[in-house]
Amino acid sequence: MRNLMAALAAAALLGGCAATSGGPPERTAPVQRAAYAQSGPSSLTLYTVINNRSGAGAHTGLLINASQRVLWDPAGSFYHPDAPERGDVLYGFTPQIELVYEDYHARETFRIVEQTVEVAPEIAEQALRLAMGKGAASRSTCSLSTTSILRQLPGFEAIGSSWFPKVTMARFGALDGVTQKVITDDDADANHGVLIRAERRNVPKVPPPQLQDSR
Repeated sequence: MRNLMAALAAAALLGGCAATSGGPPERTAPVQRAAYAQSGPSSLTLYTVINNRSGAGAHTGLLINASQRVLWDPAGSFYHPDAPERGDVLYGFTPQIELVYEDYHARETFRIVEQTVEVAPEIAEQALRLAMGKGAASRSTCSLSTTSILRQLPGFEAIGSSWFPKVTMARFGALDGVTQKVITDDDADANHGVLIRAERRNVPKVPPPQLQDSR
């Protein structure tokens, strides 16, 4: 019971991950047409959104470059008309859509820490299968659900399990071969325009996420 209460308390503190996505039909369209493969080494990229004012971790996402390039964005509020979403996996995640994703999250009040590590193709494929099979995450479990994928991969066992994006970031960063960059932007906190500019058809607009976390 004590462990259950602690978990519930941690979940209550985490506000960075938006509510579980359902979304309009455009967001759950068949994903086969959107599949995108990128040449180059297989890799995993961890995104961590950090509040510039409090220093708190706000959101966790995982870009998987395997036989196709997808973004695991648990309980995230980002969408793009060319990246259909199913079960919190955004398909067809091209470099152009990646830039929109980064622009959406990075603004005057938030920055992104991007950490990338090259992996064997079979490990990337395993990550892809786990993400595709996991289903949509509950609110405030972005870090927890991402670590539940990572810790099953060979060489990533030390990631363990964590509710907190910055803890997950630190553990990922301690792995061999990880490269890191910080993405900043001085855009205003209201970031509706990023999604509006990305729209090519009448997709209902989503308000910017209320990002916060306890660490």
